[in-house]
Amino acid sequence: MVKYSFGEIDPKTMARAYGKELNISPKHALEISSALRGMTVEKAQHYLQKVIRLEKAVPFRRYGSVGHRRGGMGPGRFPVKASKRFLRLLHEVAANAELHIDAEPKELKIIHLSAYKGEKVDSWFPRAHGRSSPKRREKVNVEIVVKKIEEPEG
Repeated sequence: MVKYSFGEIDPKTMARAYGKELNISPKHALEISSALRGMTVEKAQHYLQKVIRLEKAVPFRRYGSVGHRRGGMGPGRFPVKASKRFLRLLHEVAANAELHIDAEPKELKIIHLSAYKGEKVDSWFPRAHGRSSPKRREKVNVEIVVKKIEEPEG
């Protein structure tokens, strides 16, 4: 069973989804989660689709040593791989909400979205002259909790 850091949820108005050990960058996952927090599910899906099409960048606030993007946004990037995984999780939480609380994506607001480091996978990278170097890949856990809102935003 998956443990959530959110605590107790109301099964009549809330739904949740959990992405365990996703093979994406922890930095990208943290920046995407801070960008999506507080949006409706429908708005977040449109935002991530624009990121995947390289039309809108994700602002990098914590890891800001990247170049500025057009439109006066400031530092940002286009994390396509992580955006695809987040989009899949948003589809899953929308399906859970439709099944359990009978709510559409435009009626669901993201009230909790956290991304944190998962396990580290060790492997070896072949080098010249028969040598090898260690290679470590970090995985990410992502949890989403949405709540049904009474009046969808316009």
